[in-house]
Amino acid sequence: MITKNTVRTVFLMTLVGALFMFIGNLLGGTGGMIIAFLFAMVMNGVSYWYSDKMVLRMYRAVEVDPVKMPTLYRMTESLAVDAGIPMPKLYVIPEEQPNAFATGRNPENAAVAVTEGLMRLLPPDELRGVIAHEIAHIKHRDILTQTIVSTVVSAISMISQFAIFLPISRDEDGPNPIVVLLSLLLAPLAAALLQSAISRSREFEADRYGAELSGAPLALAGALKRIEAYVQRIPMHASPAAAQATSHMFPVNPFSGGRMMSLFSTHPATELRVGKLTEMDRTGFYPG
Repeated sequence: MITKNTVRTVFLMTLVGALFMFIGNLLGGTGGMIIAFLFAMVMNGVSYWYSDKMVLRMYRAVEVDPVKMPTLYRMTESLAVDAGIPMPKLYVIPEEQPNAFATGRNPENAAVAVTEGLMRLLPPDELRGVIAHEIAHIKHRDILTQTIVSTVVSAISMISQFAIFLPISRDEDGPNPIVVLLSLLLAPLAAALLQSAISRSREFEADRYGAELSGAPLALAGALKRIEAYVQRIPMHASPAAAQATSHMFPVNPFSGGRMMSLFSTHPATELRVGKLTEMDRTGFYPG
């Protein structure tokens, strides 16, 4: 089923690509544009293939033993079967803050990681809702989407950083130097805005499908509210670099330290997400 959020994501990704082409044409340096894109593709390609191992190691995640944690394992397995994907590897993170994330380059090589705090502080129905949300990210290949967008955004940033030091032609037939300069300065900002908008769109879609998969929109809504409340009181222990690189992976930003919502936020406002899920529970439809 093609949803409004999916259409919105495709539209925003198209805008990112158009921005990349605009900057390349503006500079007239096709060769430099290709080099920047290939360099960004290599960097993000490595991340795409090995991100699961890197991020799990970063958070000291331990793979779940089905014998020791049968309830959590069966819950995840049941949701994966209902979603029509292979059972992802399941990990537990030794952190008190309740949170979770999904990683892996495709459904066949995916992993779901939950914190000890999530299992301890959330009731079973809310825990199931969170896992369903993460299963949704895996099913919809959101890691691939983020990698594609990151590649183009990184290339735009590199082109702007390098080109700003190049002499700008004052040829009357060429573009206005001031326009070129402003474009180079604003392009990375615009790309970052689009990247954040795509991330928020994928969170909405994961909420929608997760609620549909678990059959309990209000449970997922309750989990989001509960996690946000704990995020403000219980810190997640990670380096600044890890926080910046992984904050978008969690259902609620574990490093927000507050309830700020901005154009650069990778997550929609929790109140808005809860409102949509409440409406879904009332009407049976997730509002666009």
